Amino acid sequence: MNDQGKIAVEEVDKVATPPRARVEDETPSESMGAKLARKRDYLEGFLAKKPEASPMGEAGSELQQAVIDALKEIYDPEIPVNIYDLGLIYGVEVSPDADVIVNMTLTTPNCPVAESMPGEVELRAGSVPGVRDAEVILVWDPPWDPAKMSDEARLELGML
Repeated sequence: MNDQGKIAVEEVDKVATPPRARVEDETPSESMGAKLARKRDYLEGFLAKKPEASPMGEAGSELQQAVIDALKEIYDPEIPVNIYDLGLIYGVEVSPDADVIVNMTLTTPNCPVAESMPGEVELRAGSVPGVRDAEVILVWDPPWDPAKMSDEARLELGML
């Protein structure tokens, strides 16, 4: 705009082309195959390393994960969510002798499956290959509440 509030129009014959975003347009000195082979060399040792096996009784051992996976196959009969994601399993301990102790609770002491659920958990944990013996300890403290559910369980129940 000029000083009097009018728009000034400027006519041009040609607009300069903006510079390219590339740094250089040269052909690469290294072929794509050579670059790819070089990159694989950097990752070779990283990809070949396997995680160290944790001892039998420690958290994160393969046996403990196998027991947790088995418990995830047990579903609450009233709620379409497995008991692990529902937050009913408070802990899974594996001893060096492959004995498993599962601390669990129920949604309420008057739960209809109060008599059968701990037995099913014990049976399922004991049937995992490598487990010598399984024991379930039913606890009521701390009491279960919906905050103990995993995000997957909340999503399944429409609570997220």
